Amino acid sequence: MLSSVGDEICVASCLGSFHTYGMQWKLRDKIYDLENRAMVMAILNVTPDSFSDGGLHVDVDLSVERALEMVEEGADIIDIGGESTRPGAEPVTEAEEIKRTVPVIEAIRAKSEVLISIDTSKGEVARQALLAGADIVNDVTGLLGDRAMVEVCAQADCAVVVMHMQGNPKTMQDEPKYDDVVGQVREFFEERYASLTGAGIAAERICFDPGIGFGKTLEHNKTLIRELGQLVVEGRPLLLGVSRKSMIGVILDEPDPQKRDWGTVALTAIGWKLGAQVHRVHEVKMNADALRMVEAILVVS
Repeated sequence: MLSSVGDEICVASCLGSFHTYGMQWKLRDKIYDLENRAMVMAILNVTPDSFSDGGLHVDVDLSVERALEMVEEGADIIDIGGESTRPGAEPVTEAEEIKRTVPVIEAIRAKSEVLISIDTSKGEVARQALLAGADIVNDVTGLLGDRAMVEVCAQADCAVVVMHMQGNPKTMQDEPKYDDVVGQVREFFEERYASLTGAGIAAERICFDPGIGFGKTLEHNKTLIRELGQLVVEGRPLLLGVSRKSMIGVILDEPDPQKRDWGTVALTAIGWKLGAQVHRVHEVKMNADALRMVEAILVVS
């Protein structure tokens, strides 16, 4: 069974689902071919209240040490966040977010050429982070939370991760509803693609994220993962962020987020098979190892 998605061809797998081939993402001045090798985005939260690692990396030196460890473990990208987006999280000020993130970005950049992502929805935070050495803006609002964000990203010619979220972190899990979750998320990506490219953000800089757990029920999350191949818009890559999330806790009856890593590994492996090219995780080595093994078996050179 073959299904055309944009300019890409999705080849039916032995599981009856899709892996999408031909994906490319431009980061800095290099085009990364994600057809046969997925990227690992390592989570580095410099916040006191993130849901599974809050307070662990608020010290700059400790943050840099952990970032360099994650590079050694196989991280392609270090994603730095200074504001928690867990369900019910309270927002922090722009100044506080800059204070938390920019020194860490500067310190990592002084010691490593690893790709760095800033996880923020604030335009000025993104601008300061990019000046400090970040390469990617990862925005949970899909570049809709701050009018300045699109202009900042267009002027910097940086890569962007455009996420779908219903509601906001404080209220998103109150009672999410969709008539067709796959269709509505895809429509959001189509609108964002047209708007962002029209505003000057290069198409090859865009990556989409369906926002697992951001204004979705367990069934919504499972459906989106199952149908990742149907979310591809204009051949742009997909990021899958499932690490330690509550859906894993519900399925495995595990209330402790730090004990959900093996569930994360399973979703990372099947997520690549189903069409995700970038995987955002807390524990790098086990997820990177899973991806490398899946690729070694399934990619025919």
